Amino acid sequence: MTTSLTHGFAALIATSVPSDEAVAAARLAIVDGLACVLGGADDRSTGILVGTLGAGTGPSVLIGRTERADPFTAALINGHSGHVLDYDDVHASVRGHPTVVILPALLALAGTRPVAARDLIAASIVGLEAMARLGLALGSRHYETGFHATATLGTVGAAAAVAHLLRFPPDTTAVALGLAATQSAGLRLQFGTDAKPLHAGLASRAGLTAACLAEAGLSGAPDFLGGPIGFLDAFGFGATAPERLLPGWGEPWQILTPGLTLKAFPCCTAAHPVAVGALALRDADGLRPDSVEAVTLTFPPGGDAALVVSAAGTGIEARFSPEYIFAAALTDGALSIGHFDERPVRPDLAALAARVSRRYDDAAPRLSSDPATRFVVLDVTVKDGRRLSRRIEGLPGLSDARPKFRDATGDAPVFAEIPDLVARMSDEADLARLLALLGQSRP
Repeated sequence: MTTSLTHGFAALIATSVPSDEAVAAARLAIVDGLACVLGGADDRSTGILVGTLGAGTGPSVLIGRTERADPFTAALINGHSGHVLDYDDVHASVRGHPTVVILPALLALAGTRPVAARDLIAASIVGLEAMARLGLALGSRHYETGFHATATLGTVGAAAAVAHLLRFPPDTTAVALGLAATQSAGLRLQFGTDAKPLHAGLASRAGLTAACLAEAGLSGAPDFLGGPIGFLDAFGFGATAPERLLPGWGEPWQILTPGLTLKAFPCCTAAHPVAVGALALRDADGLRPDSVEAVTLTFPPGGDAALVVSAAGTGIEARFSPEYIFAAALTDGALSIGHFDERPVRPDLAALAARVSRRYDDAAPRLSSDPATRFVVLDVTVKDGRRLSRRIEGLPGLSDARPKFRDATGDAPVFAEIPDLVARMSDEADLARLLALLGQSRP
């Protein structure tokens, strides 16, 4: 293979050895990711996939269900169920969700051959690094033009993780990445529908498929990144920064800096600062819904690109409505899975959401992979004439996934062992035990 950006990328994926600190962060991310998959396992849309795709028997577990499937179907269904609540982790460099794409592909493969837990953890870190670095190199216009980065970058991230796990040499890794990239697809217009979580499942399956085909000897373009019709130019819309792909790889690891954000609320990440601000106005300022005259949410340019719904009709649509999320957080003092299910939006929340408007601070830097560019200002006009304001910067997240795991699983005893097991797992027996626990359903 000639020296190229793709070759350098593939070589780093093939030879990386994650640090102990990265491994510790990955264990936390796996607990968080499994909480999300288990929480979405019984969703209506997950059931549709199980019924339609013919799941029932096979070597790979369907997480949180008693059915099994072939590895490619398992990756798709588990990826979908992990994203269906929109509760899974996010990464600023990706501008999307890494674990929900990478982990299902690795676990599905682990059902077909012996895999040591330590190797799966390392592969998840390398897959995230690849996905995040590709996001940095691709630039901001990819997402803003309408692509869902979880879907488009996730194919490559999942393929990179599997390639590392299977110890592919750089040449085979490059082919796997190219086979994954040619399957990259997913449009943000699907936000608020069942197709949005399906994106994660499709990307996970595509990455696993690409790696397995490359392992079997299927050929593909050896340089998927470069040239005028390569991945970066085709999907970057003139905003690419290829110089950000390789330098500083793993120094520190992307899972550490800027790090994964473990979501505190089961809704679109872009609205989390809105929720934090609403809760602060309620708890610290004593604001209550019946005293609100009007609310203005100020975002940086591009800061609400993912928030495609203003007047939500159902809780699923409401995951992408900062107006609703402000209303629900202020009214109920918390945001739970029940706020974002398929039921119609409560009339009181819809009425308060109608008093919320958006604006943009055109003097602020455009939202980018730099977390410092993310903020929201909540300005509230109170009926008694007062004005209250809160500015929330960055992206708030959780430092401990265990309470979320208990909440998402209903504290079911059949899953209680999982967080401790993930925290210490190392060998093949540990991973086999994890898969056995995951292949159960909630009583």
